[in-house]
Amino acid sequence: MTGLRKLFENNFLDFASYVIKERAIPDAADGLKPVQRRILWSMSEMDDGRFNKVANVIGHTMRYHPHGDQSIGAALVSLANRNFFIDKQGNFGNILTGDDASAPRYIECRLTQMSRDILFNNETTDFGLSYDGRNKEPELLPARVPVVLLLGAEGIAVGMSTKILPHNFNEVLKAQISCLRSEEFQLFPDFVQGGAVDVSSYEDGRGKVKCRARIERRGNKKVAITQIPFGTTTESIITSVEAATRKGRLKISSIDDYSTDKAEIEITVARGVSADETIQRLFTSTDCEISHSANMIVIMNKNPVETTVSGLVEYSAEALKKLLKRELELEIANLQDRMHWMTLEQIFIEKRLYKAIEECPTLEEVRTTVSSSLVPFLIDYEREITVDDIDRLLSLKIRRISRFDIEAHKKEIGDIKSKMKIARKKLRNLVDYAVDILQNLLDKYGKFFPRQTSIETFSGINKREVAIANLKLGYDPETGFIGTAVKAVQSWNVSELDRILYFLADGTYKIVPVQEKFMIKGEVLWCGPCDKDKIFACVYRSKKDRIAYVKRFAVGGFILDREYLFMPQGSELMVFLQRENVLLNYWFERRKNMKTRKGETLLSEITVKGVKARGIQLCGKKVVSSLKAIEIEEELPEQVITEQEIPETQPELPEEPKKTLEEISAEADLLKNKMSNILKKFESGTPDLFED
Repeated sequence: MTGLRKLFENNFLDFASYVIKERAIPDAADGLKPVQRRILWSMSEMDDGRFNKVANVIGHTMRYHPHGDQSIGAALVSLANRNFFIDKQGNFGNILTGDDASAPRYIECRLTQMSRDILFNNETTDFGLSYDGRNKEPELLPARVPVVLLLGAEGIAVGMSTKILPHNFNEVLKAQISCLRSEEFQLFPDFVQGGAVDVSSYEDGRGKVKCRARIERRGNKKVAITQIPFGTTTESIITSVEAATRKGRLKISSIDDYSTDKAEIEITVARGVSADETIQRLFTSTDCEISHSANMIVIMNKNPVETTVSGLVEYSAEALKKLLKRELELEIANLQDRMHWMTLEQIFIEKRLYKAIEECPTLEEVRTTVSSSLVPFLIDYEREITVDDIDRLLSLKIRRISRFDIEAHKKEIGDIKSKMKIARKKLRNLVDYAVDILQNLLDKYGKFFPRQTSIETFSGINKREVAIANLKLGYDPETGFIGTAVKAVQSWNVSELDRILYFLADGTYKIVPVQEKFMIKGEVLWCGPCDKDKIFACVYRSKKDRIAYVKRFAVGGFILDREYLFMPQGSELMVFLQRENVLLNYWFERRKNMKTRKGETLLSEITVKGVKARGIQLCGKKVVSSLKAIEIEEELPEQVITEQEIPETQPELPEEPKKTLEEISAEADLLKNKMSNILKKFESGTPDLFED
């Protein structure tokens, strides 16, 4: 079993690593998943400027991608519909309506010029073997911009997932320029579907955004959805509207879809409902407003990393500088090689060194003669002359030697020196060169990618306020049942978004969703629809010290079906109220030298606090259980004098005289005689039983 467990662990680790790196998560270097990279590479190999059948591209890509034609075709269509790197011809589907693309044999595609400018450079591309070892494919494409921010990405791997929202081309490149210049920048999503987006919680790609459709009023009886949120289609929007109508959340007369290359869904509102009210309910009850949470996980340096939008821009800016440095170094090396050859060629032809080899009988002597002949002309020459250089000189044709143009040759050497000078200057000012590259891309392609989605701050819509109260909530106190299926005298008009609140005599309360039938277990103090603005009040007494507390409170945030306390444990409830025009009358326990036994408190003078608040002491004395809540109908005087408010200057009442033990005993004997007389009259049936 140990060996089998080890086998499973190793195989699972290999599988998980493969799924993460080779299928689901894009690489930050070029922003592509492996299937996308293989599609673009195959198209570059097939590229001749003309359109190719998508079926042919899929077939060519299968040389590199081992997961079948379906995954390749779907990825190609999705990539083409982003309109950055693939030029399409034919029916590639419609991202607005959700229509599928035609079969691959009917549609055609080719690389755009922008993809050639941004993604491809064979000299700076590292290659590896394909899955079957027969072909070489790029490990990464040398992308000059953060492609993953342009395309967006979504994938589920083993133990992790990624969701990166697409951004605007112009804004991404401008952010990259700002990053290269060490300036501050901000980036927000932009969607092909248009609509509006609230980015107040985007948090640099670690939060979420709210997307809304663009809805227009057309008179008093019609509204039209002209742009849809990201992640939806006109079909899904219509389905959500129909579902909301069936559930009674929305009232409309008809819905028509006139969408083509632009979304247009026309809705006729029902009689008695305004267009503005319908728009509000479309946002709260349908897919006209949805949220997307970003989770930016990418492959960096062959490992999955959680990052941010600014982190990706910074990574791309550093990668661009390294890429341009490598390109310039290769360019300088190539120019140096060209310069080296042209120098040797000029000396060999101009000085007629080829004549010195006419008498050499062997190849080795020929090579030695040429090498020694070049030495006097290359005294300060830093580069070493190799056998390959000698062989290349010996391979010159007579036609080349006889027609050699020394002036044109010198001019070309001067051009090479000038190019090397420019390349070295770019290498010394790498940041400025990178900015120029990006600015040229902006000037060339920026006009084709204006922002589609407007950035707005959405005003909060209270769903319960705009919801239609189409349900009847009833409560039967005798059975304890409450719900929309309960027929009772006490009832409320509610919507399915409302919540039921009830308080029990044991000091607990609970909030539950509106349902057909629900039984409340326990002695109910109050129940009904939950209203956060409704004020409740209660007086409770501590069982330990019998000190009473009073509080007014409103129910705030809550978790459904969770039991809460509205008074502390170890307390007994004296009174529970949902009115404020109440005067509380209460009596104290008798104490020695007590001036008064009664107090009054006007409930409306108690400050409203949260339900978790303890409240304030009703008075400083122990309160007996007899407490009355008197509802006030007439206007009270300006001030209610309570026992706590009696001024200290009030004259004290004379103390009762103390009684001796003999006096108390005499009173007890007198009371005993009276009780004896009453019993005798009761036994004799005397009618005036209690005259004494």
